[in-house]
Amino acid sequence: MCPEKKQVTHSYIRALLHHKCPRCRTGDMFKVSNSYRLKHFMKMYDRCPVCDQLLEIEVGFYYGTSYVSYALTVALSVATCTVWWALIGFSLQDSRFFIWMGCNMALLLFAQPYLMRLSRAIWLSFFVRYNENWRTEKPAEPERLGSKPG
Repeated sequence: MCPEKKQVTHSYIRALLHHKCPRCRTGDMFKVSNSYRLKHFMKMYDRCPVCDQLLEIEVGFYYGTSYVSYALTVALSVATCTVWWALIGFSLQDSRFFIWMGCNMALLLFAQPYLMRLSRAIWLSFFVRYNENWRTEKPAEPERLGSKPG
């Protein structure tokens, strides 16, 4: 008898940070795992390779990720501002505020590919819930306009 190989399911936060399918939390959402291979970093699977969940629920589904990406960049900027203020401080007599602005812009520019992918994972998790019985239950097929039944 061969012991059954059990796949590891990640926690919700870890699945988001590693861009895993929200339904099974094991399948990759993106074809390339490296966020900084800029030529291919946003190419996604049509369906989760593990649980067969449709990853683009409707046409234009990911337009809403701009709001999530904006919230992530604002949160990151507030965090860097708070750390800068606590460690270095701000003053009207010198240019520390502008140095922080430059450092923050560089950090946001560097983090943008990862944040774009993270915002897609978060956005999809709003609409697709984790199913602990994903191995036995098929994913729900979205109702699409223009498709013929059959």
